[in-house]
Amino acid sequence: MDPSVVFGSRLPLAQAYHDSLATNGSIRGFIGPREVPRLWDRHIINCAVVKQAIPEDATVIDVGSGAGLPGIPLAIARPDLQITLIEPLLKRYNYLNEVVEELGLDNVTVLRGRAEEGPIKKAVAGADVVTSRAVAPLGKLAKWSLPLVRKGGEMIALKGSSVHEELERDAGDIKKAGGGKAEVSTIEGTTIIRVSRVN
Repeated sequence: MDPSVVFGSRLPLAQAYHDSLATNGSIRGFIGPREVPRLWDRHIINCAVVKQAIPEDATVIDVGSGAGLPGIPLAIARPDLQITLIEPLLKRYNYLNEVVEELGLDNVTVLRGRAEEGPIKKAVAGADVVTSRAVAPLGKLAKWSLPLVRKGGEMIALKGSSVHEELERDAGDIKKAGGGKAEVSTIEGTTIIRVSRVN
């Protein structure tokens, strides 16, 4: 998919993020050298298309943000969103702050910690949407993500081909965490699972 279709007038910001991941991100070990040629399709666009699943002016928490995926592409593609990136590792947290500052993303906040920790929960609970990509199995993810979502909000996780097996295995954990019916869908080649918080 053409990056200009996804990012429109904000393509220069997406390009700057791409360049940062390809250089700084790769040198610091956040992106493997083999992934550099595939950054657009496999990482940046793959994350940004999830914008179609998120309501207007939503507050979004990105759990285990790593090098900023999916949070940074979403923040670039959707400046109306208020996004908080949560990352426990100091070197990644520092990198995320650098990227946010360099790109001037005033709709992004970076917090260091784990989603399940009290101070983080207290700081961000009540979000409309919690996103994640390649963070943990579904059951664990639901336990960490759903408490941060307001009732009626949802968890949106980017997942691979094993999503249906995970869903079958972890259905009990999702329910225990307050999740309702899980829905698997594909947006422009990206597989996501959406779980709304019902209690």
